[in-house]
Amino acid sequence: MRIGVGLPTTTPGAGGELMLDWARLAEERGFASLGTIDRAVYDSWEPAVALAAAAAVSERIRLVTMILIGPLRSTALLAKQAASLDVLSGGRLVLGLGIGARHDDYQAAGVDPRHRGRDLSEQLVRLRMLWEGELPGPRPLQPDGPPLLMGGLGGPAYARMARYSDGFVHNGGPPSAFAAAAARARAAWADAGRPGRPQLWGQAYWALGGAAEVERGRDYLRHYYAFTRGYAEQIAAGCLATPQAVKDYVRAYEEEGCDELVLFPTLSSLEQLERLADALGDLL
Repeated sequence: MRIGVGLPTTTPGAGGELMLDWARLAEERGFASLGTIDRAVYDSWEPAVALAAAAAVSERIRLVTMILIGPLRSTALLAKQAASLDVLSGGRLVLGLGIGARHDDYQAAGVDPRHRGRDLSEQLVRLRMLWEGELPGPRPLQPDGPPLLMGGLGGPAYARMARYSDGFVHNGGPPSAFAAAAARARAAWADAGRPGRPQLWGQAYWALGGAAEVERGRDYLRHYYAFTRGYAEQIAAGCLATPQAVKDYVRAYEEEGCDELVLFPTLSSLEQLERLADALGDLL
């Protein structure tokens, strides 16, 4: 199993210098990918812009959106943006897409959320067509365009994943939750008549250090996920807070068949990234 790390695009106090230093250090310490999450109505970096900055100061590490809210964006502009980022990075982009969970993001973008699932399905078809030649360049460096991952947990999301994408992004939680979702993803893949199996990606949050630092990390999660009401406390409680918890979580996800696990920060500090890499040790 590969292990990636999130960029601090949504955590408080993350500036441009930190973003670049984070990307350099993540590659230096051996992480497989740099991930971003997406919100319109939040104090956060735009994912593609952050990944473009990371691409400019790195050479090997893959760049992945986990996920980008596709229907918020014009399909033609998203196709050109993704192709440009793929070329800029030397073919390192993995494009994870989903419908998101916040209606205020759609309101801010001026997009009707009532048919967002249908819009995303149509978008996935159009992206491939645009990359194959309908859209004036640049062409993606990867021959079939960037690999597409699909987020979401409902039946339509699994069907969409199996029909149009290369793999599935789980939204986090204990290994047992990942295992159940992965089983549904594999079943949908088989039902769609696809050969092989989907790529399976997972994610989690961490905050390492003293009790005060861990609590600040959990406070960030409570704030970011406040729209989920009581569920935000559950997400905060799941934040990985010790080196042993990180190792146990990684090993459990690997046992459940995860192909790549991306660990997202809750604090804007290079020391946090160093602690995570130290905790993982030879797992990287």
